[in-house]
Amino acid sequence: MSAALDRMLGALADPKRRRAIELLGERPRSAGELASELGLAPPAMSRHLRTLKEGGLVEDGHPTFDARVRIYSLRDGATAELKQWLAETEALWSHQLAAFKRHVEGGA
Repeated sequence: MSAALDRMLGALADPKRRRAIELLGERPRSAGELASELGLAPPAMSRHLRTLKEGGLVEDGHPTFDARVRIYSLRDGATAELKQWLAETEALWSHQLAAFKRHVEGGA
């Protein structure tokens, strides 16, 4: 498993961060909007967003009308490595469970 995947899984380990990802899946939002919807203080939301950025899941940008505002959105293709790892892990488990079933049923 790569360090980037470890950071991504770590970022997704927190329920507030997973909810932030769900909200950003609906549309880009400011940190203030996210904090309000999640019931978090701005400093706590800032820490969560930093973790999500470090995990490679979100990115931020500035709207053309106000460079002081940061708008957060999901990063395109961010979960490709995670999806690949999950597919490989599922295939491994399926193979192992099928072999175990054959063994238990006496088919060696």
